Amino acid sequence: MVAFVALALVSGCTIRRYVAEDYPQYLINNQGESHLPPTQAASTYTLTPATTTQFYEFRSAMAGHANLWVVEFGKMLDATLQSRDVQGAFGRLTRAGAGDPGDGLLVFDLQRYEFTDMRAHIVLKVIHVERGAEVFSRVYQADGDAQGGKVFWGGVFAMKNAVHQSTKLALDEILRHMIADLNSQSGPPDARPAA
Repeated sequence: MVAFVALALVSGCTIRRYVAEDYPQYLINNQGESHLPPTQAASTYTLTPATTTQFYEFRSAMAGHANLWVVEFGKMLDATLQSRDVQGAFGRLTRAGAGDPGDGLLVFDLQRYEFTDMRAHIVLKVIHVERGAEVFSRVYQADGDAQGGKVFWGGVFAMKNAVHQSTKLALDEILRHMIADLNSQSGPPDARPAA
């Protein structure tokens, strides 16, 4: 009975904090910091259904254990791909409609997202499709910078920004590597790396 009452008290005090809600504004405030190379290799993208609906929850003692942080990675990835930095790198990158294979289609498939040790850890599979045929399929992994100091001093008020910043830095690294791969694949045959 005591355990049940304790559980009810703890769960009743949980405050759900949705990280993706303010992420588009975070990207606007930090525009120009991605430093992505230019590419013309793709013009459309899509997210797998699992990526679109993915969410990750965690608690942090530094930001108050009553707070449950909810990271909807698909929403954050979509906002990133629609950001001015990514749009500038690609010239134009639009989300493909249902059943639209597109020309130069990128398929993003999240393998893993975690926010541990005060940093984002992302494993993201990207498939590049041209004229209905798969050009390449690669798995990219990156860790964002640790944000422990920010959260230590700012607590709950700094936690959302910490998740935003670390996730953005990890995504920027993945996008830089992906664009380099896209450019090497779309170059002349003698410029492509050996398989």
